[in-house]
Order: sequence, then structure tokens, then C-alpha cells
Amino acid sequence: QVQLVESGGGLVQAGGSLRLSCAASGRTFRSYVMGWFRQAPGKEREFVAVISGSGSTTYYANSVAGRFTISRDNAENTVYLQMNILKPEDTAVYYCAAGSSITTMRIGRGEYWGKGTLVTVSS
Repeated sequence: QVQLVESGGGLVQAGGSLRLSCAASGRTFRSYVMGWFRQAPGKEREFVAVISGSGSTTYYANSVAGRFTISRDNAENTVYLQMNILKPEDTAVYYCAAGSSITTMRIGRGEYWGKGTLVTVSS
């Protein structure tokens, strides 16, 4: 069982930056692929970014590539999402997830999910 708690959301102006954190419980954090997803009001949840257990492999949604960076600190059981050049369309609840493979995580099949943190980008 893995428990995930996101933090770092808030209100930011367009063009600004935020860093989200996701703290994970358990001693097997390194064995999990970690991902970030988001759900905007009235829309379905969508994939944002994913990182392998070692941190050596990452993938991003086209909409955030070049602006967002996913990273992890296995010693601290934490995964991060650095978000730069934020746009109003990035407004959403952002969720952290843990899973077994990059392939399944990229299609939204995480095994464990956090409760989310709200990011609001004003124009």
C-alpha cells in the first residue's frame, strides 16, 4: 500500500511558476513509476508527465513539454513537478500517481492516487 499526498498548488499569474510535490509513504518508493495527471473543470483527467523508478526516463504530454519538468528524490520518497511559463489552460487539479510501468501510467492506469492539489492560473 502506498499513500500519496500532493502539495504546492495555488494561484499564480500567467507566465509564472509553481513546483508541486508528492510525498509517498512506504519503503518501496523506488520500485514505482511515478506520474502527474490533471483534471480541469468539466474535462476528463489527462496525463501530464511520468518518471521511471530510477529517474532516468521521463515522458511528457505535448501540451506541457518544454515547460514542465518531473523529477524524483528516492531518498526523500518524493516526486516533483516544476511548472514554468504557466498558462490559464494549465488550471486544473493535479494528481500524483504511482504505478508499475511507464506504458500503463501514460494511459492513466495508476495503482495508487493522491487526492490532488489545485493549480489556478490567472490571465
